[in-house]
Amino acid sequence: MTLQAHCAAVLHYTASSSADLSSTHAFQPHYFPDGALAIDTDSGRVVACGDAESVLANYPGIEIKTYDNALIMPGMIDTHIHYPQVDVIASYGEQLLDWLNNYTFPAEQAFADEQYAAATADFFLDELARNGTTTALVFGTVHPQSVDAFFSASHQRNMRMICGKVMMDRNAPHALCDTADSSLTQSRELIERWHGKGRQQYAVTPRFAITSTREQLEVAGQLLKEYPTVTLQTHLAENLDEIAFVEELFPERASYLDVYDYYGLLGPRSVFAHGVHLTDTDYQRLSESGSHLAFCPTSNLFLGSGLFRLHKQPHPVSVGLASDVGGGTSMSMLQTLSEAYKICQLNGTSLSAHEAFYRVTQGNAQVLGLDHCIGSFNSGNEADFIVLDLNATPLMQRRQSTCHTIEERLFALMVLGDDRAIAATFVAGQCLYRKVSNKELSN
Repeated sequence: MTLQAHCAAVLHYTASSSADLSSTHAFQPHYFPDGALAIDTDSGRVVACGDAESVLANYPGIEIKTYDNALIMPGMIDTHIHYPQVDVIASYGEQLLDWLNNYTFPAEQAFADEQYAAATADFFLDELARNGTTTALVFGTVHPQSVDAFFSASHQRNMRMICGKVMMDRNAPHALCDTADSSLTQSRELIERWHGKGRQQYAVTPRFAITSTREQLEVAGQLLKEYPTVTLQTHLAENLDEIAFVEELFPERASYLDVYDYYGLLGPRSVFAHGVHLTDTDYQRLSESGSHLAFCPTSNLFLGSGLFRLHKQPHPVSVGLASDVGGGTSMSMLQTLSEAYKICQLNGTSLSAHEAFYRVTQGNAQVLGLDHCIGSFNSGNEADFIVLDLNATPLMQRRQSTCHTIEERLFALMVLGDDRAIAATFVAGQCLYRKVSNKELSN
């Protein structure tokens, strides 16, 4: 066992005993102004977390790394993102369906080339690390080689990632369409090859109801029954034109959500991106089934989709935070939180700093069913963590100098921070990214 202590202010969250993921009181912050995170670099796990004096006294001779003007937190988690869309981020002027046809679908056709997919996966994962994101729920493309490339790159970095091959057999370019049978065969092969390999996990991934026939949605439900530990990811009720199209395609179903419900896609391992336009009945069914929504604030604003209801839900539904790149405009979860706060303001509610950082760490880990191993600094958890530079820019430094509480510091960080605030990112106890200008003192 090789022990290492990372010393700075330390913050993490744990779930309360009666945790309801829809509640703002579902968590407990643990803040140590002069803290230490002790890890075992051999196993890549957390050994202890607390006041530096106590932690260091319990482990004499431990290697110590000290960071100035810094905050150590668990690595941030993204519950919905498209790695093939990094090259269409910041594409001008469309709402959802036109944006898909004009930008997304043409870009995704390039992933038939495995070398291109591999190069993009490398760039994407490096960008996640640079932005302090250590785990994400990720869309590939319809090409199985896009998922192989992604998992190969993630496995090499020892990152905990969830990804899946898009299932799409209609209403898309021919080059991006599979069939119900081929999506079943290829998804099975990918699950057998990657699910549970190291820190990799698989997600059954029908793009959305518009691009899947009834037969393909049946296949998605079949895969969930065959492999009960995989995740389900798809899109739901993002855009009004999208909803109208789903109603045309599935006139026999009561709602967009009911389409997925009918084919057995709801449940505690299911994450539905967006959910901007849901009925009270939809909320009730999501709540009853234990399903999750992924709130994508920068994407919803950029594509003009609408304002997600984070707090005023008629029935409590578990919600994760997500960047949704490339519809989303930043891979930074700090920027994602900034926009989430503004949407809450427009909806007449408030997103506190503690709730915000809980949601992108422990909360998102709960949404993905991974809170037993990531998202907090509980002893034995995997040591995925970040070092945040509170003085990353002159403006941040000036603003932080006026802050008196951790709540004030966190709020300024989430409004003013971005990738520049990430001093270092560690995965399973190993440094995956370090900002060149970061000043670290070791003794």
